[in-house]
Amino acid sequence: MVKLDMSCLFVSFLLLLVSPSFSTPSRKLPLYDSFLGCLTQHTKSSTQLSNILFAPTNPSFQTVLQNYIRNARFNTSSTPKPLLIITPLTESHVQAAVLCAKSANIHIKIRSGGHDYEGVSYTSPTPFIIMDMFNLRTITVDLKNEVALVQAGATLGELYYRIWENSKVHGFPAGVCLTLGVGGHISGGGYGNMLRKYGLSVDNVIDAQIVDVKGNLLNRETMGEDLFWAIRGGGGGSFGVIVSYTIKLVDLPQTVTVFRVEKTLEQNATDLVVQWQQVAPTTDERLFMRMLVQPVSSKVVKGTITVRTSVVALFLGGANELVSILAKQFPLLGLKKENCIELSWIDSVLWWKDDKNFKAGMKPETLLDRDVNSAGFLKRKSDYVEKAIPRDGLELIWKKMIELGKVGLVFNPYGGKMAETPSDATPFPHRKGNLFKIQYSINWDDPSAAAAQNFTSEAKMLYSYMTPYVSKNPRSAFLNYRDLDIGVNSFGNTSFQEGQVYGIKYFNHNFERLVKVKTAVDPDNFFRNEQSIPVRPIKQGRILNKLN
Repeated sequence: MVKLDMSCLFVSFLLLLVSPSFSTPSRKLPLYDSFLGCLTQHTKSSTQLSNILFAPTNPSFQTVLQNYIRNARFNTSSTPKPLLIITPLTESHVQAAVLCAKSANIHIKIRSGGHDYEGVSYTSPTPFIIMDMFNLRTITVDLKNEVALVQAGATLGELYYRIWENSKVHGFPAGVCLTLGVGGHISGGGYGNMLRKYGLSVDNVIDAQIVDVKGNLLNRETMGEDLFWAIRGGGGGSFGVIVSYTIKLVDLPQTVTVFRVEKTLEQNATDLVVQWQQVAPTTDERLFMRMLVQPVSSKVVKGTITVRTSVVALFLGGANELVSILAKQFPLLGLKKENCIELSWIDSVLWWKDDKNFKAGMKPETLLDRDVNSAGFLKRKSDYVEKAIPRDGLELIWKKMIELGKVGLVFNPYGGKMAETPSDATPFPHRKGNLFKIQYSINWDDPSAAAAQNFTSEAKMLYSYMTPYVSKNPRSAFLNYRDLDIGVNSFGNTSFQEGQVYGIKYFNHNFERLVKVKTAVDPDNFFRNEQSIPVRPIKQGRILNKLN
């Protein structure tokens, strides 16, 4: 355990904080100077600390801020901007930054990859600073013990590449979006196209490092099993700053198979979806068949809209075996060997990144591309389906999607390992009993506020329409598909009650245990965001006992 001194005070910033404005140039330097002085006092780093601390007056501030904004909805002139950005290079920088922010009583947001759908990691309605972890990206692969240590600011693409560098028959079960930051992805659960065989990312984490509210650098042994449980699916930003995870690598065959098969309503897509619901969650656990459902222009009746379904799959085995399995279990798909591509696992990662532009012989080095400063306008929501949606229900859903015009659905099947893992093994509770997860997905290009209102409303309308077909009491949601529509916390007197609203949807019966951990490790709720785990309210009796 590493401890840092808590003696740095920010008198100049405390004066600044009472001002209603927190972004005018004349008020930037006092905060910057105070914070830099505090960092210098609390770290023995040889780094020139001014190189990792950015004030709005710094010419690089805007670039650093925008590089990892992944949702353009939160990259406007009216979006609240941070007072400072710190980009730590070492664990001690993280420790010092926590202590300095706490001394100043300034809100801190933690960003690893910036894919938080609601911009929670880089926006705030109150004055704040950003700790951007992108420099903490070291990955160490220990093939002898089949583990890897990966820092929070590394991307999934970088992780997959480093594993591939060391072994052609190992991998890790995580997301297919390669610019996801490891810290946020894993701490929220982390899932990908091997979850039916190997479970979630958090199911394969064996150790972690976190900086707590006291500036301590803790590992699994020193943090204890309760906190270690909480940061594997409960969202690390509620409990501290995730610095790294130690993950267990999984064994993979030399050859895997991928395919995409598309059918529209005119090609019997509805019956296909009925059968998919029966097969996808129950088939061989080596097979993951995602289904995309989208309104598109009809090629049969010009000028009309239809619905297209796309089955996009990964099978941890060869094409002949896969075609044989699906000929028996999923005949409506009509899969043929010519629909399949056999390739290495690392090439399948590249195929899933963009299968329509995939070419044989693509270099794995493209996995290292962070694709910074690229963002579109988007809105996402989530649901869980416990009972198959009947055919007549599907037809009504298609009708609604065509009426709305743009929002699509992504069905991610469960079963396999997901059904075998207890719902309280990690904070992520959506295991046995769930057939598949739904992501509501809509993207647009128009930067106007009217467009944002229109398209986010479209997603909300379809979400509302789906109520009869999804989980109830609670209507569950997935933390990593962050959705502020389901509740936010204002951190007033009813903070716990507000936290319950979204917390039970994300964590079901695991919410209470998360609150217990949060209250123990961060009782003053320093680490918080719009949907963080709340602390348990202090009962009147406990206050009286304290006074007596």
